Amino acid sequence: MNFKQAFFRIYDRKIASGEITFSRTGIKKDDFTRLCTEPGFVLDQEVLDMLAETMKLTEEERQLLAETAAAEQ
Repeated sequence: MNFKQAFFRIYDRKIASGEITFSRTGIKKDDFTRLCTEPGFVLDQEVLDMLAETMKLTEEERQLLAETAAAEQ
């Protein structure tokens, strides 16, 4: 699994459940577009830290994103 797959697995589940909305994640539209369209794009650590808080990620989810991000850098 790559970073994009890991991110969207978590993001889609949380959006569908109503836990979060796009606007509440705090992610920039440009970064989201790049994540959707650019192979191998990984959000920087500052954004990942912010998303961990705004998306209320579990420790397991944080670890998955960190591992997949590190593997692509």
